[in-house]
Parts: sequence; structure tokens; C-alpha cells
Amino acid sequence: MPVQISKKLLKIVGKTNARYRLIEEDDRILLGLSGGKDSLMLTHIMAHRRRVMPFKFDFLAVTIDYGMGEDLSTLVAHCREHSIPHKVINTDIYETAQEKIRENSSFCSFFSRMRRGALYRVAQEEGFDKVALGHHLDDAAESFFMNFLYNGALRSMPPIYRAENGLRVIRPLIMVRERQLIDAAHANDLPLITDEACPAMRFDVKMPHARAETKKLLAKLEAENRQLFISLKSAFEHIHEKSFFDPEKLDY
Repeated sequence: MPVQISKKLLKIVGKTNARYRLIEEDDRILLGLSGGKDSLMLTHIMAHRRRVMPFKFDFLAVTIDYGMGEDLSTLVAHCREHSIPHKVINTDIYETAQEKIRENSSFCSFFSRMRRGALYRVAQEEGFDKVALGHHLDDAAESFFMNFLYNGALRSMPPIYRAENGLRVIRPLIMVRERQLIDAAHANDLPLITDEACPAMRFDVKMPHARAETKKLLAKLEAENRQLFISLKSAFEHIHEKSFFDPEKLDY
């Protein structure tokens, strides 16, 4: 049965694509498919857009195998059933982590960097122009507040940027709310790979508190102000650099 994607969700992604020119004619895009709700919905949205767009582009969904014996057969079968081009890349990330991650150290950023590095390597080796990631508006908001509260920086997640290796990284879902993706995944009964499959769960390390606390903060703020994310999205589009303390940005 075909995956049903709401017109509202498709409209948001379409407007984001048009504004930031994320997907263009003859692009070859490598899509990071973890099997979670975000990346799996992005994969189906990309497949839909490839069918309906007035120009041609190619994409390949790539799943990184951490080398810890994970069972990806259901995800592989799902992609095959829906005619989604898909490839599993075997790595030794899990083994490497056992050597490099210290007890009580942060692990999320480590696995994120290792996974991203594997995606970049495959993209360059196989001649892809862009790498697509499944980050959404909630991710961007959480990133902003985490940097603001814990790192002393005003930084979030851009819709598109050029990595140091020259690849362009795109986030087609960056204007979409997380709850929209949750609803869509559940409505289609997608075979999701959940956090239990994260390799970090097998390590004796502390859970990262910053993101969890930031999620709670944003949920509290949104409960008090239902327009919070509308305002945040607008703020991310209207940056007044001269109103801060960076001497290089000040207008003398």
C-alpha cells in the first residue's frame, strides 16, 4: 500500500525547497536513512517529489550499519516494497567506539560525527552532489537553545550549507514540526527503528541531559505560547547581527 503524505506536509517541504533551492535539476542526492520516523518520512517524501517534480533528480537512501549485529532486514524489505533505492553500508563504528569512548563521556556527538563521516565518504566515492538529512524545525529550535544555554553561541541548523569537503548538505524537513512526522509515520504504520537500536545504548555512559532539558523547556514555553515555533521560525529568518556584541558585525 502506498504511503500517504498529507498535502500540508508536502506544501511545507515544497515551499522550503523553492526558497532555498535544496533540490535542483540533475542533482544526485545521498539520503541518510537511519530508519527512524524523520529519515523514513523524508525518504518517502523524496520518492514522491521525484515522481511529481517537473525535472529529474536521483537519490539513494543509505543506512549506516554500525557493525554491532543490528537487524536491518525489515527496513531493507520496506524500501524494496516501495521501490526506494537503498543501500546498507557496513562499518566498524561500534568497535571503534569501544576503544575511544571513555566512561561517563558524551556519546551522541561521537556517533553523529562517525555516521556523518561515513555518509560523506560514500557520497564522495560514488559521485553524489548533496547529502540530505532528516532534521526538522524542533531539531533546529533545540539546537539553538542548547547552543544558547550551554555553549554561549547563537547557532542553529541551516536548510543548506557546504561542508568542508565541498558537499552540499540539505535539510528538506527543516520547516516541518516533529509532531507532523510522528503523525505521518504512525498513520502509515511505518516499520520504524527506534532509539533502542542506537549503539550508545550498549555503553555504560550517562544519558545526555542538555537535549532532554531543552525539550522540556521548549514544551513548557509552547504550552504558555502556542505561537512559539512560528515566532522562532520567523526569528531564524530575520537575524539582526548588528544588535549583538560582535565587534566585526557592529556598524560604527
